[in-house]
Amino acid sequence: MDDGRAKSGEPKGGRVMLTGPLLRLGMLTPSSNTVLEPVMAAMLSGLPGLSLHVSRFRVTQIALSETALAQFDLAPMVAAAELLADARCDVIAWNGTSAGWLGFDRDEALCAAITAATGIPATSAVLGFREVFRATGARRIGLVTPYTADVQDRIMTNWAAAGFPCTAERGVGLAENFAFATVREDEVEAMVRAVVREGCDAVAIVCTNMRGAALADRLERELGVPVYDSVSVTLRSSLVAAGADPAAERFAALRSWGRLFGSPVGEAA
Repeated sequence: MDDGRAKSGEPKGGRVMLTGPLLRLGMLTPSSNTVLEPVMAAMLSGLPGLSLHVSRFRVTQIALSETALAQFDLAPMVAAAELLADARCDVIAWNGTSAGWLGFDRDEALCAAITAATGIPATSAVLGFREVFRATGARRIGLVTPYTADVQDRIMTNWAAAGFPCTAERGVGLAENFAFATVREDEVEAMVRAVVREGCDAVAIVCTNMRGAALADRLERELGVPVYDSVSVTLRSSLVAAGADPAAERFAALRSWGRLFGSPVGEAA
C-alpha cells in the first residue's frame, strides 16, 4: 500500500527522504491553545508538499503547583503522540514550552518515549530553541512570555544553567493558558522592543499560544536582532528532525517568517 511517503528503504523511524509527494508534520498541543494551529497553517500555506496534523491533551493552567505540573506527565503526552502515529506522521513535535520551566531533560525524555512508542522522530519547541541558540552562538537571551514571575524565573534559571542566560525579560503575568491568546500583537511587540533595548543577542518569544511569529521578520529587519517565536522554532526543528534543511529552496516561502528559515542548518543567521 502506498502511504504517501518517499520510499527511502530505511527502517521504521529512519530519516525521511523528501522526494515523495507529502511530508506529514504531527504536532502535540495543549487542549486550550488556539494560536499555534492557525499560525502554523498560515506558515505552511505556501508549501504544498507539507501537511499539518494536531493531537491535543488537557492543559489549562501554567503554574508551578503540583496540579499544574502534573498536566505534563509523560503518559498523556505519549498517548496523544500515538494518535498522530495512526496518521503516519513523519515527525512528531511537542509544540509547547513546558520544558522551559521543567528542564531540557524533560523534553529529551518525552521525545525518546515518543520515538520508542511510535518509531517516529520527535522534537519539541524548547529543544528547538536550544538547537538554534547553539547553532547561532546566542549567549544573551531576551525572554518574552505571557507567564507569571515564578514561571519566568524558573525558565531563566534552567536556560542559564544550559549556557543561555536571559539578560533581559518581560512577562505578562498570566496563568490561564487560554488567556495567553488574548495578548495582542502590539503588546508582544512592545516586550520585544524592551528586551532589545536592554541588550540581548536574540529574542525568544516563549509560548506557543501567544502571537509572535508574524512579528519576527519585520522586527528583525528594524532592530537587527533575531526574534525567535516558539511556533516558528518548532516548525524549524520538525523539519530538521524529518531530515530536511529549512533553508532549502523548497521551503523558500518560509523566509518571510524570519531568520530561522534563511540560513542552512547549523549556520548563524
